[in-house]
Amino acid sequence: MLKTFRIGGIHPKENKFSAGKSIESIAIPTEVIVPLAQHIGAPCQPVVKRGDEVKVGTLLGKSVGFVSANIHSPVSGKVKKIDKALDASGYKREAIFIDVEGDEWEETIDRTDTLVRECNLSTKEIIEKIASAGIVGMGGATFPTHVKLTPPPGTKAEVLIINGVECEPYLTADHMLMMQKTEEILVGTQLLMKTVNVNRAVIGIENNKPDAIQKFTQAAKSYPGIEVQALKVQYPQGGEKQLIDAVMRRQIASGALPISVGAIVQNVGTAFAVYEAVQKNKPLVERVVTVTGKDVTNPCNVLSRIGVPLRDLIDFAGGLPENTGKVISGGPMMGKAVASIDIPVTKGTSGVLIIATLEARRKQMKDCIRCAKCVSICPMGLNPTTLMTLTEYEVWDKAEKEKITDCIECGSCSFICPSDRPLLDYIRLGKGKVMGIMRARKN
Repeated sequence: MLKTFRIGGIHPKENKFSAGKSIESIAIPTEVIVPLAQHIGAPCQPVVKRGDEVKVGTLLGKSVGFVSANIHSPVSGKVKKIDKALDASGYKREAIFIDVEGDEWEETIDRTDTLVRECNLSTKEIIEKIASAGIVGMGGATFPTHVKLTPPPGTKAEVLIINGVECEPYLTADHMLMMQKTEEILVGTQLLMKTVNVNRAVIGIENNKPDAIQKFTQAAKSYPGIEVQALKVQYPQGGEKQLIDAVMRRQIASGALPISVGAIVQNVGTAFAVYEAVQKNKPLVERVVTVTGKDVTNPCNVLSRIGVPLRDLIDFAGGLPENTGKVISGGPMMGKAVASIDIPVTKGTSGVLIIATLEARRKQMKDCIRCAKCVSICPMGLNPTTLMTLTEYEVWDKAEKEKITDCIECGSCSFICPSDRPLLDYIRLGKGKVMGIMRARKN
């Protein structure tokens, strides 16, 4: 029997229209916009100025705190300006505008396809390389990887879990990366195992990717300590806590970190980026993005440089359909609608999803019928309808007691609600408010 997590979960229609589509490189535009905040934590401090010449891989922004990540130039050319630019959330953030001239790379970067398996670096040196390259979680959370690989004192990792689940409907970028970069991901996994000092790694892949399961199972035979775990298709299995429960049968206490049960989780895209950073001296300057939708002419998986506008990716996929209602950065469950398709690809851009007007339109909210469906499917064991009500009436102390901050914002409650209540919208608002109150209390 296939494993899965034990609390809640749903199975939305998969709509993997771009499955099986090989990764294609997209052309570099004449200008890119590189945001200085592409990760959880403090934004970078720019280390270039207007008029500076840069190459692919040149450091643009340096991290200014432990929870931060360096940012490098994805193109070669000249810095046009440092100014505010719209991000995926609709806010204007500081970014570096670069006029593209050619495609010259820093000489230290190995651009060959030769697989490099051997690594004689120490744990400290590997983590320093990962930090220097600006690697972050590629599954969407964008947590700086070097921070995750430095667990708090008194904790010890037992298992490294590599997340190859890709449970979001529509998205196939990780699937195709696994198919085309299998060995590189396995070497990256070995490097991650070394940094956290474990001799066991589990690559979790949902059973709707039998080709990836087969390929990794075969290839992993020559990588000691790495095993592949086929998982039942269940959303949101890509969540850290859900994946740990599925693989290790351990559940994380409220407010605790995965390391508390001996686990460290990294995305397959992160493992690949770690391979490139450590073995190829390549910083994180590009990523695979799924561009898709029911009415998209050419759903595809594209390798895009950071800073390329979403518009270019959409044009590559055949352009915006006439009936477009929303464009979402990410998947339909956890992604967010964007205010403009001129915003740039960032380290956390996993997908560009185009939704038709009729499907994008919100249905009128009706009264709660107390069916408890949202309670039964919540993967965190919360009561979404109660949390929505507490947020609506601003009862923050009780919302905290009801563990609103445990919400992983998977959207399962809103998806299942027969009364079309915007449960997640309210919970997300309340969660932010309660977290602010908790931070203020600590200070």
